[in-house]
Amino acid sequence: LSDEEIITTYKRRWDIEVFFKMAKSFLNLAKECQSRSYDALVAQAHVVCCRYIMLALAKRTNQDPRTLGTLFHACCEELKQVTFAEALAIMLMLLKQALANVPDMTSELIQSLIERFLKELPPIYGARWLFDRQYGAVSS
Repeated sequence: LSDEEIITTYKRRWDIEVFFKMAKSFLNLAKECQSRSYDALVAQAHVVCCRYIMLALAKRTNQDPRTLGTLFHACCEELKQVTFAEALAIMLMLLKQALANVPDMTSELIQSLIERFLKELPPIYGARWLFDRQYGAVSS
């Protein structure tokens, strides 16, 4: 086994150990039901598991910052990859495409609207240069 597989296996085992400790100590797995009936014991185990699931869900919802899981990490990666100026350029390109489908909207009018918007932006964003270079929509 590789180091990563060993750690993954140990983590799974540790999660199981935590579950059994919680079930026995706090959720009364061994103490609450004193029946000799197999069905009663299985029902008790299911009740304990349901209690654990509710507690785990409440903990994850209230305390764990990973509630959105992979969606959160995917958004973080996307944010790292796209700068503000690039995002603005992409949005302006999409706006230009959407406006092209509007009746009575000429390409000159679309161009003037985009240029007017870009002139109002602070120069620090560099959106005009980026938009011109990547999409060829704004003349310099």
